[in-house]
Amino acid sequence: MTGFVSDSPSNGVPPLITSEQQNLAAVVDLLSGHRLAVLTGAGLSTDSGIPDYRGPNSAPRSPMTYQQFTGDEELRRLYWARNHVGWHFMRHATPNAGHYAVAQLEERGLMSGLITQNVDRLHEEAGSRTVVDLHGRFDRVVCLDCHTVVTRNDLARRLDELNPGFAERVGQEGIIELAPDADAVVDQTSDFTIAPCHVCGGMLKPDFVFFGENVPKDRVARSYEMVDDAGALLVAGSSLAVMSGLRFVRYAHKQEKPVVIINRGATRGDDRAALTVNVGVSAALSMLASSLPDLSQAVG
Repeated sequence: MTGFVSDSPSNGVPPLITSEQQNLAAVVDLLSGHRLAVLTGAGLSTDSGIPDYRGPNSAPRSPMTYQQFTGDEELRRLYWARNHVGWHFMRHATPNAGHYAVAQLEERGLMSGLITQNVDRLHEEAGSRTVVDLHGRFDRVVCLDCHTVVTRNDLARRLDELNPGFAERVGQEGIIELAPDADAVVDQTSDFTIAPCHVCGGMLKPDFVFFGENVPKDRVARSYEMVDDAGALLVAGSSLAVMSGLRFVRYAHKQEKPVVIINRGATRGDDRAALTVNVGVSAALSMLASSLPDLSQAVG
């Protein structure tokens, strides 16, 4: 392994131990010479303080489905109250070493593109440019009736006006428990006022894919193109528990392209991976960004 510099605690990323370095050396050997399609999940953003859904230390969660959100006003009120509190905390999250490592891989020409299941936009903030936000983005809100899109900042101001002091009051009650989509655990929400669309008065929804919704076809098509243009698929921080991400592992495997999965814990794609590495995602990506050689003219 050449060019490896261990991450220091000052980077907020635990250093890799010897056995992990050896496993990642095998990843470097396998991926060298290939342009990569990269698929990331919630496990990458945990070092930025955003919990994941299915990591080894994650609390059990039952995310609200699209059908529940649209079909039940009280559940929708519960959702927006929790999201309003979570937004105030999550919007301050910053990219970690793993996000910057992915941006570095792209800058060096080692990637065909990035597919992320995360809605937090931290990849873009870190400098990634060729990105498919597979599940959407948490910084926008869409009207389900007239399809007007507004920023989450604008909606936050309206919700603050409709619910003065709500987020601050909840924050003072104790530690806020978050989920990857800015959903916070909040119990008292019956007095929360929902904001309608300012254009038509319709139902507003965060501009990301809920459980029970389908990923838009154009995003799926662009993601497949990234895999087509790559010589290998690197998965980082995803359990691949839902088909929206697993499909790309199956697709790459069917094309006989090597699949490498870096994740804490087992994934649904392990049986189709050439290598699986159970290590911290941020540290692993940092190592790969510093260790993978530049592509030769014969790109894989």
